[in-house]
Amino acid sequence: MLISDSIAKMIETMLEECGGTLDIKRNDMAERLGCAPSQINYVITSRFTPERGYIIESRRGGGGYVRIVRKQIHKNEYLMHFFHAIGDHLEENEAMAYVRNLKDNGLLDASEALLAAASLSNKALQAIPDRALKNSVRADIMRQIILTRMN
Repeated sequence: MLISDSIAKMIETMLEECGGTLDIKRNDMAERLGCAPSQINYVITSRFTPERGYIIESRRGGGGYVRIVRKQIHKNEYLMHFFHAIGDHLEENEAMAYVRNLKDNGLLDASEALLAAASLSNKALQAIPDRALKNSVRADIMRQIILTRMN
């Protein structure tokens, strides 16, 4: 297991134990895990993002800490964030990242994620020769997938 995975798992466990709000001293955590404080920062900024439902507050200095708060957002609010983030064009790799995030957050099951990924792939859209048009159609398909998940 990579050190970043270990850090993320530890933070997630601590968040569960603390009811969704956690104050972390980067130096203390880095010392416990035997890594650099910058690795803690990297994990926090890359995996505990607002898009994934987290609020991050940081206080620097001698008593500095990072506060991570897991926002409790309604499923439709989360989906609308994705819907608006898509824009008019969507590359294949971006679409796959959206599908992965939807699956990771329980909004698509494994078989739905496979179907969505197949539908959004370059292979499925190969009959569209123009790249810009292909990416526009892909964005439309992704928005429709998201709309079907809303209630």
